Amino acid sequence: MSLKRSFLFTVFTVAVSLLSSVSANAADFAKAPFEKELFDKLQANGEVVLVDVYAPWCPTCKKQQKVIGQYFSANPESKVKVLVVDYDNQTEWVKYFKAPRQSTLYLYKNGEQKWFSVAETRKEKIFAAIDSAVK
Repeated sequence: MSLKRSFLFTVFTVAVSLLSSVSANAADFAKAPFEKELFDKLQANGEVVLVDVYAPWCPTCKKQQKVIGQYFSANPESKVKVLVVDYDNQTEWVKYFKAPRQSTLYLYKNGEQKWFSVAETRKEKIFAAIDSAVK
């Protein structure tokens, strides 16, 4: 194998390895980027909506996503919808929700805010809040 092919093979192997580890560690649950029309539609249909004000560089946000993923793993039949507000790029919605910072979570049902939290990462607290909103 030539030096160039060997180098390309090594780069490819490392890239595949990194992508595999990222996806294996990523929170595994259905989520959608926040859109007002979707939020309003879900609310009108009586859905429970978890709004996650998230920043990709935020370690607390990553912990929250892991816990939310654990919730859906433990409750695969859950109908809770997760909408993610991008803290850096959706500043109008950060202001709309009056999110004091990234890592802010809100739960809504029937157009009413049921729960609000900033930087909460404790599994039992997040699980209890979602369970309470679902009932």
